[in-house]
Amino acid sequence: MKKIILADDHKVIRDGLKMLLESTHEYQVVFEAGNGQEVIDAINGGIIPDLIISDINMPNMDGITMVTNIKLNHPEIPVLIISMLEDDTHLHSVIKAGANAFLTKSVDAEELFFGIKKVLAGEKYVCSSLAVKIIEKVIAREVSEPALLNGTEFSSREIEILQLIGKGLTNAEMADKLFISRRTVEGHRQNLIDKTGARNTAVLMRFAYTKGLID
Repeated sequence: MKKIILADDHKVIRDGLKMLLESTHEYQVVFEAGNGQEVIDAINGGIIPDLIISDINMPNMDGITMVTNIKLNHPEIPVLIISMLEDDTHLHSVIKAGANAFLTKSVDAEELFFGIKKVLAGEKYVCSSLAVKIIEKVIAREVSEPALLNGTEFSSREIEILQLIGKGLTNAEMADKLFISRRTVEGHRQNLIDKTGARNTAVLMRFAYTKGLID
């Protein structure tokens, strides 16, 4: 049976987590704390758990400070943070401090136990709702950054021009659609030809199509 320390300044939450954990007969809550300092004192007093499950916002000593202290003095003890805070700023701070997992309090029991098993197996874990947000941000950032294909870098504006050329728009029509001057469009178009080494627009379009820049 794995020994767990629970840390949360709300007793009703501690009680609920304790009941849930011990109902499996796989975990035993050996100590309950209302703040990070109480966790540190318990460990220094000889209570060595297999896992610490802790909130972030607590009086006297918050969860992030607690994790930093534990990883400095007892790096072998894994810490799973479970919090109401769902932003990636706190996630970054917690992981940087050394926590092994981050879950939000909106997770269901199945994901909580899954995260616990991952941590006890020596792995890291971030709950699915936060993981999805992180992936969406990465995708959005990649889309907004210049494309790099075969060593050729394109700005987001140049990709727009490529796509509009592929739709058959003239320089004047593209200028109107993008609210830029015709000369600016011509400049982007020439840059595209120079970067790709295309002899003409047909070759440029073939390049863009093969690289998936246009349909």
